[in-house]
Amino acid sequence: MISIQLPDGSKREFAGPVTVAEVAASIGAGLAKAALAGRVGQGDAAQVVDTSYRMDHDTSLAIITEKDAAGLDVIRHSTAHLLAYAVKELFPDAQVTIGPVIENGFYYDFSYKRPFTLDDLAAIEAKMTELAKKDEKVERRVLPRDEAVAYFKSLGEHYKAEIIAGIPADQDVSLYREGAFEDLCRGPHVPSTGKLKHFKLMKLAGAYWRGDHRNEMLQRVYGTAWATKEDLAQHLHMLEEAEKRDHRKLGRELDLFHMEESAPGLVFWHPKGWAVWQQVEQYMRAVYADNGYQEVKGPQILDKHLWEKTGHWDNYRDNMFTTESEKREYALKPMNCPGHVLIFKQGIKSYRDLPLRYGEFGQCHRNEPSGALHGIMRVRGFTQDDGHIFCTEDQILAECIAYTALLQKVYADFGFTDIIYKVATRPNKRVGSDALWDKAEFAVMESLRASNVEFIVSPGDGAFYGPKIEYTLKDALGRQWQCGTMQVDFNTAERLGGEYVTETSARAHPVMLHRAIVGSLERFIGILIEQHAGALPAWLAPVQVVVASITDSQSEYAAEVAKTLQKQGVRAATDLRNEKINYKIREHSMQKHPYILVVGDKEKANGAVAVRARGNQDLGVMSVDSFVQKISSDISLRA
Repeated sequence: MISIQLPDGSKREFAGPVTVAEVAASIGAGLAKAALAGRVGQGDAAQVVDTSYRMDHDTSLAIITEKDAAGLDVIRHSTAHLLAYAVKELFPDAQVTIGPVIENGFYYDFSYKRPFTLDDLAAIEAKMTELAKKDEKVERRVLPRDEAVAYFKSLGEHYKAEIIAGIPADQDVSLYREGAFEDLCRGPHVPSTGKLKHFKLMKLAGAYWRGDHRNEMLQRVYGTAWATKEDLAQHLHMLEEAEKRDHRKLGRELDLFHMEESAPGLVFWHPKGWAVWQQVEQYMRAVYADNGYQEVKGPQILDKHLWEKTGHWDNYRDNMFTTESEKREYALKPMNCPGHVLIFKQGIKSYRDLPLRYGEFGQCHRNEPSGALHGIMRVRGFTQDDGHIFCTEDQILAECIAYTALLQKVYADFGFTDIIYKVATRPNKRVGSDALWDKAEFAVMESLRASNVEFIVSPGDGAFYGPKIEYTLKDALGRQWQCGTMQVDFNTAERLGGEYVTETSARAHPVMLHRAIVGSLERFIGILIEQHAGALPAWLAPVQVVVASITDSQSEYAAEVAKTLQKQGVRAATDLRNEKINYKIREHSMQKHPYILVVGDKEKANGAVAVRARGNQDLGVMSVDSFVQKISSDISLRA
């Protein structure tokens, strides 16, 4: 007898080996129909398997349906194979390569003699729907490696053969067949193609074979797949909203910044965009001042030997821009921490000086791959609100707790209150002893417990010099952006000779806490633009008020009103053009200014303004002084 334990603690007995599908059927016809896969075993040993998987010993089993996250992965994985099936049906000469699941969907790369078109994309999607409706059974078989290589070569699938040839010779490989199409895959897959109903192909792109630019450029087809029609519709709506909010599009429309090929991955800030930048920077500068940070500034270029001492040269070399002068090799700094240690080393530091907090708006450069660049969100040159706290081991916990509280306040001021906390622990490639890593990891986790927040642990994702807390915010569309970080580092200060005098007059190395709240200012401004769809709150808006005259006779008064506002620190502009007022209002509304003040003869005679707020809100007529009070309140409250 074989005993199968279910998630509710009940057990089912079977006379002999039994499949996942058979267990589901023994529970009920509804579950048998809904079953997509099974999770066999418990804890780290659990594995997701096909419904055809046969269990020949006592074990535990959970039936996976479309309601489970794992079920959605199986759907997406299987839909990637359905895509390849459709392409082979329509374009028999196309070769299939790889097709993994990605966030919200999947892709598959193909080699074909000509570029696919948008018409091809529509035809492929239609063929996928046709094949899914056939509800063909998905069947798995296993072949020895060499036999599988020969099989795919016989099909003319040379990329698949190359992939399999890279597998150790003594290993078998699994293949999945649906109808006339068979593909290499570890699985699991849905039991039949009829389970795949809610999908859409999204776009075409290029991708080098195995990610190497020296290899052939393949054609990548992206798609999305969901468990229900409603989930698919919601996702497509979110993408439509995201497109409207795209910071690259809004950056052009609102005249904030631009990028160009003469400086790939670098930003050209226009006056309006630089006004936004200045508001973010000045806000963060006040955060420095109010929380005990001393602002410093380090050089852009440092000798290679310094980066060798810190470990960056061995661990980060490929991402660094280098240069040479007088037979000395230098690197543009990818981060600010070594420079802050060198500043710390100047003069004798005592335990009484600790914690010592340095802050810098440090400009960094990283040699990001061109394919990874994305507007101002992912660039090669950026500025961080970077800070480093030099402290004793006993001060780590208090500093981390205070930092989390500070970060929460800053994010709330920018309109973000939903934060995800993650602790990234020691990677395989690291510096420092395990004993120090134990202390550092305990400190970051304990600080979050003391801050009364839940967190997840991401094993192996820490920096090479220490574990870190990653603070990820959610925007208006529910998208996640990892911005803030706190890293506990027992190693860098020691490697660069940073010391302080202890209470016993001995010498000790300080612990170095690396921290950033908004991270890259460029990226954070991009997030803000998308969060607010370009309609930045009054305190951040590059132009807070436009004063528009109805006719030329109010031009002088409109200019006076703007000057009054400017003296109060308001970023005000005028529109004195000889255009109809409705045209002016419409144009400035498109620019998403918080307020438009309309002045005609009546307003001029009474020393007043007609106030229109963003969103086509008519706030009526008020005195200039009353409006100054209103907008000043908006700005001070960051409303």
